Amino acid sequence: MQCPLLYRFRVIDKLPEKPSEAATRGTLVHAVLERLFDAPAADRTAPRARALIPGQWDRLLESKPELTELFAGDTEGERLSRWLGGAERLVERWFSLEDPTRLEPAERELFVETELESGLRLRGVIDRIDVAPTGDVRIVDYKTGKAPRPEYAEGPLFQMKFYALVIWRLKGIVPRRLQLVYLGSGDVLTYDPVVADLERVERKLLALWEAIALATETGDWRPRPTKLCGWCDHQAVCPEFGGTPPVYPLSVRPAGPGEDGQGTMGPDRAEAGRPVALEGL
Repeated sequence: MQCPLLYRFRVIDKLPEKPSEAATRGTLVHAVLERLFDAPAADRTAPRARALIPGQWDRLLESKPELTELFAGDTEGERLSRWLGGAERLVERWFSLEDPTRLEPAERELFVETELESGLRLRGVIDRIDVAPTGDVRIVDYKTGKAPRPEYAEGPLFQMKFYALVIWRLKGIVPRRLQLVYLGSGDVLTYDPVVADLERVERKLLALWEAIALATETGDWRPRPTKLCGWCDHQAVCPEFGGTPPVYPLSVRPAGPGEDGQGTMGPDRAEAGRPVALEGL
């Protein structure tokens, strides 16, 4: 939805992308908040959370050695120290938004997957699931950036509805609450979904997949310029910046009358047995 051409570069061409400090810090903070719940409730304190950061950073480097590129040339370790300090501040802010001593998550970093009647598979990883004594389910997602302005809030909310749809189709339970915790700005945004919300999301996902399938078949992937383009690693091969995309690696067919690679198409293209899947972030 952000940019069809970026989707092609990432999913079809599999072009490499440089690690970013912001995204890596988010991964580190998520790991710390997940591991903190390994401790007994009374020990889930801000000092303990801060103390987890160096070890989780070492584990992250061990699993992804390429992250050492982030601080290449930082011989004195000053940039790394400031970066880790930023992670500490995000972790500390979480304690002003939620009280981990009163939480016992049912699931943390839970991989979920389900298949819709259409054959489309949905999968993703949910940061945290809380289940109340009443059985009510709350889906929680941590964001290390700032809360968006109201006119831009639909994107993150769509991600949460995506997860809610997966849980509904898996367990037959509509989550009582969706909660976005913005550590960058100290905001907590909530939304209480109903069945009609999830049905709309399902229809949107099917239309989105149909558009992806058509663009895959025709090779018609178009850039969608936004303010985020300035952060894109693929400007050198993007037409919006004067670049030329790499040779399309898949066989293509000409688009038929009325077909638009960025539009939708009929359900007859979702052939039985076709490996189709959409992933949540």
